[in-house]
Formats: sequence, structure tokens, C-alpha cells
Amino acid sequence: MRILGVDCGSRITGYGVIESDGLRHRLIEAGTIHTSERVSMEQRLCSIGRRLREVIAEFKPDCAAVEDVFFSANARSAIKLAETRGVVLFVLADHGLAVGEYSPATVKQSVVGYGKAEKGQVQFMIPSLLDLDGPIASADAADALAVAICHATRISLGVSS
Repeated sequence: MRILGVDCGSRITGYGVIESDGLRHRLIEAGTIHTSERVSMEQRLCSIGRRLREVIAEFKPDCAAVEDVFFSANARSAIKLAETRGVVLFVLADHGLAVGEYSPATVKQSVVGYGKAEKGQVQFMIPSLLDLDGPIASADAADALAVAICHATRISLGVSS
């Protein structure tokens, strides 16, 4: 199964595409979508949606996974994240992709074995889980891959999102 994982962010959105049978995972592609804070939020959202459509067209995932919105002390940041996530969910649904949604703790538990793991621990585990020679350069892309791996694992266990 080919899975697209997305780590939503209004400045940087990470994405990762893996092939998985639920036990073994193989990296297909990982990257980031950068937007400029100098342009309006609606333009940034369009850029994210446009690039995500390109990723879907190129890599043809069977399904997708995104991280749930987490609590933020900064209301403006939380609203921007929710808007970005809304665009991502729209694009995924518009392409007919079934979407799994997971809490940050569930993703960390799935990848690291500890739901309160630090971001660096997740980034450290991804190369091992994907049998890579080196680290994923971007923490945002690594987080997106973690979401995809979490989805693959949960599907194989028969656990819904």
C-alpha cells in the first residue's frame, strides 16, 4: 500500500510517501512545502494545496494520514494550523483518498514506542524504520513520514484512526 503522510504547517508543511505492508516500510519520497510569511494567508494556503495536488498526481498514494490539531497556547498559531489542515484535508478528500487522523501521542507511540517522545527522537527513528543510510534532512518531512508509518501500522493491526 502506498501512503501519503502530511505534517501540516502554515510556514512549512512536510509530506512523505511510503510503500508498506504494515510491517516493512520503504521510502518513496519526502519533502516540504515552504510558504512565505510575506504573502497573505490565502495565497499560502493556495500554494500548499497546489503543491500537495502535484505530490498526489506524481506519487499516486492509495490513502493518506495527517496529524490531529494539538493544543497551542498561541491562538493565532492554532488558527493558522487549523486553516492549513483544512486545505490539506480538502485536497486529500478531493482526490478520493481515505484519510487517517492521529494524535501526536499516537504517532510518537507508533514510531518511538513512547507517546511523549521528543521531536528529535522521532526524527532519529525514521531512518531505522525505513532502512535508510542517513537521516531525513527536514524534521517536518520526518514527522510526515512518521504519520504515514503510524497509519500503515494501525491499518495492519486493524485499528482505525
